[in-house]
Amino acid sequence: MVAQIPPNEPRAELEHQQADERLRGLSGEMAVLLDVNRAIGRHLERDELFGALAACLRNVFETDRFGIELPIEGERLQGHLLTPSGEKKQPTRVKVLPAQGTACNWVLQNRKWLVSSTREELSERFPLTFEVMTKEGMESLCAMPLVSDDRARGVLFFMAARKAAYGGLRRGLLEQVTSAVAVALDDCLAHEEVRRLRDQLAAENAYLQEEIRSEHNFEEIVGNSPALLALLQQIDQVAPTDATVLISGETGTGKELIARAIHKSSGRKERALVKVNCAAISAGLVESELFGHVKGAFTGAIEKRIGRFELANGGTIFLDEVGELPLETQVKLLRVLQEHEYEPVGSSQSAEVDVRIIAATNRDLQAAVRAGRFRDDLFYRLNVFPIHVPPLRERSSDIPSLALFFVSRFARQFGKTVEAISQEAMDRLSQYSWPGNIRELQNIIERAVVLSHGPMLSLGVEQISGPETNSNKALAASAAPSATASLGLPSIKRISSSPKQPQTLAEIQRRHMLEVLEQSSWIIEGENGAAKCLDLHPNTLRSRMKKFGIRRPAHDIS
Repeated sequence: MVAQIPPNEPRAELEHQQADERLRGLSGEMAVLLDVNRAIGRHLERDELFGALAACLRNVFETDRFGIELPIEGERLQGHLLTPSGEKKQPTRVKVLPAQGTACNWVLQNRKWLVSSTREELSERFPLTFEVMTKEGMESLCAMPLVSDDRARGVLFFMAARKAAYGGLRRGLLEQVTSAVAVALDDCLAHEEVRRLRDQLAAENAYLQEEIRSEHNFEEIVGNSPALLALLQQIDQVAPTDATVLISGETGTGKELIARAIHKSSGRKERALVKVNCAAISAGLVESELFGHVKGAFTGAIEKRIGRFELANGGTIFLDEVGELPLETQVKLLRVLQEHEYEPVGSSQSAEVDVRIIAATNRDLQAAVRAGRFRDDLFYRLNVFPIHVPPLRERSSDIPSLALFFVSRFARQFGKTVEAISQEAMDRLSQYSWPGNIRELQNIIERAVVLSHGPMLSLGVEQISGPETNSNKALAASAAPSATASLGLPSIKRISSSPKQPQTLAEIQRRHMLEVLEQSSWIIEGENGAAKCLDLHPNTLRSRMKKFGIRRPAHDIS
């Protein structure tokens, strides 16, 4: 007797096999998801996150080219191409393309999948994607939005050289993968923003600490002469705008003070005013100082440096002695003025910047343009609103007010009781031509307060000599003053001839060096620098300053 097999057993066996296959498939998908979450969940650095993602997905989906597209300013997409080999340490390749005409932009805007079997299907709707795929030899495309907290943060895409490579995708698995990647990407971008703000805050703090140490202590514009009132009217006119300003004037007239007044009256007053003394930076470092550099940009660049333009983003940058910039740096400054972007040293990526530029110079820039030392196109860009700061000899009626202002400040600073200036001293101050302008007046008053012994300030003949006023006026009024005249060396000569001067050679050298540094605004290098006046190499001057214990005083102003 032969046993009968129930007719429903083959069907049950088949269903059992199919259930096993589904279970194995689900187990495989769970393993993939576990690997993805485990790999990307602990990475907050972009390259490490994308490298870990590549390592997880390279064996799950067929792909010859894949990556993540992120939206950036200017209606562009920044593509991060992942390495199919999944090498975690290898940085992603970054490529920036216009968003219009790309399949990824459509996915980003519509938050929908896009699967294409051939690139010909994309040629009309997405010509830029078609062009890229043709160049790279790709046929199939699968692009998926990365959505986190109801925000499309980017697009994950896969490309394959084989046609119809993504016809049988496990959509449920990919949706879970993209969801996990979106969360990890959201955390990564948030971490980058926190780090960027932290670095900017640290840089701003370092800069502000430097400003505090140099302590300007000149919070008001003192005086009411017609020349000063006309200058203040110009400040009122230009401050509320974002127009570029070029401030000209002799050394020591207070050009930085004018720049600060413009900034404080502008809509950018809540952000930083960042000062750069272009003459005090060596030619080899000026671009790094202005635009920053990436790690490894040159020998000694062991870490990324934030430049002064990035530090001033949203605020104002003051380029003092702009005429001292090298010609190659002038080209990059022109790009900032025209296109509002720059490239850090060693980087091929442009950075956008929103900054107002105020420049200052004690040179005749038009003469420098004619001589080929300054670009004419940059001059016209800077000279949108020119302001000329008059020398002190043209606002002599302000000298008493300025003198009393400095007496009050230094008496308070040095803990002395000085309440007035003798008439004889005031006459000498008013009759002097002031080739060193306000800075020279400040230094003389400071020295007089230090030497004072009572409530009435007096000035000895060794401190300022009135009878020489006429010759000094002729010297200061010359159309093209020499380097010696611009540094106020007649004043130094008078002081050095005083019978109260020290008699040792070292003391005489130290005093003379100090006088030249003060009159040159503590600028060491360049045509107007103290090193050139003293006929010394700048490094030799720095060495002698260290030897004599000479340091720039905290209250010196520009």
